[in-house]
Amino acid sequence: MPSLDTFMTIGRIVAAQGLRGEVRVYPESDFPERFLEPGPRWLLAPQQDTPTPIALLAGRTIPGKGLYVVKLAGIDNRDQAEQLRGYVLLVPVDDRLPLDEDEFHVLDLIGLTVFEQTTQVEIGTVTNVFSAGNDLLEVQRTSVTTMANANAPLLIPFVKAIVPVVDLVQRRIEITPPPGLLD
Repeated sequence: MPSLDTFMTIGRIVAAQGLRGEVRVYPESDFPERFLEPGPRWLLAPQQDTPTPIALLAGRTIPGKGLYVVKLAGIDNRDQAEQLRGYVLLVPVDDRLPLDEDEFHVLDLIGLTVFEQTTQVEIGTVTNVFSAGNDLLEVQRTSVTTMANANAPLLIPFVKAIVPVVDLVQRRIEITPPPGLLD
């Protein structure tokens, strides 16, 4: 049985599309080919820990919505498609696509330690990455401070001016925060 550790999420099925078994997928991947090119994928049901293989037969984008419509093998009508609402679409972790310089896979960023560049003070650990215009790093603070929101995670814009150093080998990120970012 495959372990969930060997997979990465590429999207979530949010609705049925039409009457012929297509589903709408909210992407959690920056690679459109994951939803447009036919091939093997895996489905994970809510509250389950064992994915099942399925073939992606075809896909297309919904312009202006940030969604994809995909046709999966064996899903031939709206009722079957509706049953997949909330399922997660996966690919094997070792099926990573090549990246350009200064691009990173989200999974590689999770767990990295964040430091303020000039002082080398540890800020916290990356716990998530959100897509929003520019990506945002969610960082859980390392130490509790006297600030009212000290336990609240920080959201750090993932742009070169603020995050000049990402060192995957050393498992660290260095930031140059603008005034107020860490308050």
